[in-house]
Amino acid sequence: MDRMQAPELDGATAHQRLVDPFGRAITYLRVSVTDRCDFRCVYCMAENMTFLPKADLLSLEELDRLCSAFIARGVRKLRLTGGEPLVRRSIMTLVSSLSRHLRCGQLDELTLTTNGSQLAKYAAELKSHGVQRINVSLDTLDADKFRAITRWGSLHQVLTGIDAAQAAGLKIKINAVALKGVNEDEFPQLIEWAHGRGMDLTLIEVMPLGEIGEGRLDQYLPLSIVRARLAERYRLDDIDYRTGGPARYVRVTETGGLLGFITPLTHNFCESCNRVRVTCTGTLYMCLGQEDAADLRKPMRASEANDSLFTAIDEAILRKPKGHDFIIDRRHKRPALARHMNVTGG
Repeated sequence: MDRMQAPELDGATAHQRLVDPFGRAITYLRVSVTDRCDFRCVYCMAENMTFLPKADLLSLEELDRLCSAFIARGVRKLRLTGGEPLVRRSIMTLVSSLSRHLRCGQLDELTLTTNGSQLAKYAAELKSHGVQRINVSLDTLDADKFRAITRWGSLHQVLTGIDAAQAAGLKIKINAVALKGVNEDEFPQLIEWAHGRGMDLTLIEVMPLGEIGEGRLDQYLPLSIVRARLAERYRLDDIDYRTGGPARYVRVTETGGLLGFITPLTHNFCESCNRVRVTCTGTLYMCLGQEDAADLRKPMRASEANDSLFTAIDEAILRKPKGHDFIIDRRHKRPALARHMNVTGG
């Protein structure tokens, strides 16, 4: 499979933009290309995960067709996620094909979120296909702690991947999940390391998704507390800066770098949501924190034409809720939703 060719999209349908019931234009699509990962992070997966049968996954051609349909309807930013997207076999074929939307100007950005384990192998090729920046998930700079958090991961492998990505000219943002009693004493070190290498850093609250064999209450660290602690050490200036995602940013005066906070629990970030997510099986979730979903695989496989696919997308967007229902269930200590983060896409 040298190059994928998506079917031509119907012009009249394609030019209708996606707008939800609250007047928010949907311009950002996150697509999970696999539920598999080479790590087993304690806040994301159970150690002994059962993954989807490969036959259930969308093919690379189907993923291309689906992404292209959303782009035709006004999506300007496309993020590939997983699981770990770079463990999907022949993933660069998909990246190469989707890059045509960058060249013709229909897409502003093609990017991905990765754990960094495969970056040494793929960084230069990602850059050659028009990817300009990536997010790398990294919660600690302590090798033993990194192994404990990821269960299987190698910090050295990830840092080598980050080196390769920067050498290739990719701009990197580091994402770190705040874990109570695990890495909360490391945030100054993470800030100074990331900013010292020209990388922004975003801190993320634990999200209550999936049974993972760990107590959510034990993991949960409100970022309001983290920010207050950091403000005792640094000057944090609020800035009006957005990357299309849910993070609120400050500039750290002492380092000159940006620090983001993603706070689904202490500060609901839904009012300006422009995002939807598609799983690797073609299920469209209009909200990360809701169970309502739409099956896009069925209309895609039912016809080579895209009319039914566009209809399914339209009907789903009209059900996009105003906000999520994330909460840590303190009575029963259970997640807000049963599905794991790797299923929906990080």
